[in-house]
Amino acid sequence: MRADRLVSLVLLLRQHGRLSATALARELEVSTRTVLRDIEALSAAGVPVYAERGRHGGFALLPGFRTELTGLNPDEALALLVAGSRRGAQAFGLGSALASAMLKVVDALPESYRDTAAGAAERLLIDPETDLLSRRLVAEEVPDTVAAEVLRAVFAGHKLRIHYAAADQAPKWRTVDPIGLVTIRDRGYLLATRSGADRTYRLSRVLAAQELAEPAQRPDRVDLDRAWQERSTRFRTGGDQVTVLVRVDPARREDLVGTALAVLAEEADSDGRLRMEVTFQDPRHAEWALWQLTTNAEALAPQWLRDSLRDRAAAIATRYGVSS
Repeated sequence: MRADRLVSLVLLLRQHGRLSATALARELEVSTRTVLRDIEALSAAGVPVYAERGRHGGFALLPGFRTELTGLNPDEALALLVAGSRRGAQAFGLGSALASAMLKVVDALPESYRDTAAGAAERLLIDPETDLLSRRLVAEEVPDTVAAEVLRAVFAGHKLRIHYAAADQAPKWRTVDPIGLVTIRDRGYLLATRSGADRTYRLSRVLAAQELAEPAQRPDRVDLDRAWQERSTRFRTGGDQVTVLVRVDPARREDLVGTALAVLAEEADSDGRLRMEVTFQDPRHAEWALWQLTTNAEALAPQWLRDSLRDRAAAIATRYGVSS
């Protein structure tokens, strides 16, 4: 609808300050001619939008212009309510703020939409606390004081001091340049640099945090998705990782993939089983993962893993053997 597009156009200008007709057309998925007609319609309606000429020109709103644009339709309201039901915000200490925002969203809806949107949201459950096997999915908790300091430093672009407890190490203070925050399966991570080197910190291991007044050394813009993928790749290819060649029942393939760090190669054997080359974090991880698959998987290499699994199976058989 054109009314929705006009609202979106104003919101884009409020967010970015100045955009060219080409950029607006790309964002709104319309032609530049349509954008120019919409600009004329906004001006005629009293919205103070103006054009700036030149190489870096475009359209902008007069400084200080504000207007209430809360005309949510049912689908938009439902999308916000469903997003608000996710537990990911807990990882950043934003759970209470998100709950409050959702109440305001519902309250801002026209009464004819309110019951429809809220009722539809009740029929969607995102990330319940337990799965079908009643296994509890426990989200890591981050103290509100820690989350608040981290968020302020990330958004303000300031350096951050954190008292961090790395795995198997005594907690110590570090000063970092925060880049952004990522949440994966209810675990929050701070992406930062320290002395110019990339660092990733799990928020639940931050015991205390302090935003500093000094500006952080970081780029003005960041592609968090790309940064996370790059760090994930480095994590999967570093440390004491081991590569394992395994034959697995296709029915248990996803169980294997779900525990491995990466799948390097995969092909089907003549008997229908899959021959896969996978990596694990360390020898203990590899042994644990293959043991979970019982007779549905067979480690072909390395030999130390085969020996370890054999010795474990022999010990179990001895423990439960027939007593004399």
